[in-house]
Amino acid sequence: MSLLSLNRQLAVDFLVDFVREETRKFGFEKVVVGLSGGIDSALSAAIATRALGSAGVVPVAMPHADSDPASLTDGQLVADQLGLTLRTIDITEATAALARALATDDRVGLGNVKARVRMTVLFEVSRQESALVLGTSNKTELLLGYGTLFGDMASALNPIGDLYKMQVFALAEEMALSARVREKAPSADLWSGQTDEGELGFSYAEVDEILVRMIDRRATNDALVADGFQLDLVERVRSRVRGAQYKRCPPILAKVGLRTLGTDFLYQRDWGR
Repeated sequence: MSLLSLNRQLAVDFLVDFVREETRKFGFEKVVVGLSGGIDSALSAAIATRALGSAGVVPVAMPHADSDPASLTDGQLVADQLGLTLRTIDITEATAALARALATDDRVGLGNVKARVRMTVLFEVSRQESALVLGTSNKTELLLGYGTLFGDMASALNPIGDLYKMQVFALAEEMALSARVREKAPSADLWSGQTDEGELGFSYAEVDEILVRMIDRRATNDALVADGFQLDLVERVRSRVRGAQYKRCPPILAKVGLRTLGTDFLYQRDWGR
């Protein structure tokens, strides 16, 4: 049995309770989620809908002129399946204005601008709706640093952040999400033809089997090679995990007072209502 196996129904029930409890702990009744048409945002939205009802989920599609038209179609498909009313906000003009002001013209830089414009949209909608922004980054992405800091990695709470990508697929199937969304190649849709696995240089299936051993089981490189993984890939994955640590940490504060956030005062979430 794969180390990635989990009790699907138990996991879904736990995540539904997590979203309901953590949202209401701080006096909120709604969440905002960027619905991209991909499997991660679809699963987050499905969990939130089961937790808070359709009235408690505000889905937002944020297409760009360069986006694959299928992304918006698939986002609408997910919204319809979950009984949600999709709000669409085009980010083309806002992205172009920032890119001009910053003289940003390379593909990666423009992708980062798009990701951060989208998060600006979500947080403003969350203010308007008195809602929390729901995260859609999975554990594989967070470990590899495959995301934009303060862009798609930003959120108030994230139900799928401790799920490896292959576990996301499993729970999406458990929740009977559209086969079209579950079976298409994962993509951040930041430029034409972009796919996650093509950009990463390895498959999610392979890297998840490495990560679950490396992170959850604390396997050494030698142990991973003994399990049949190529050393060069193992080293590349470990290097990415190590190099992305800054993306997974809150801002580092200089300690001046007696109880410093993140150092001595570690239980901020317990101060919710």
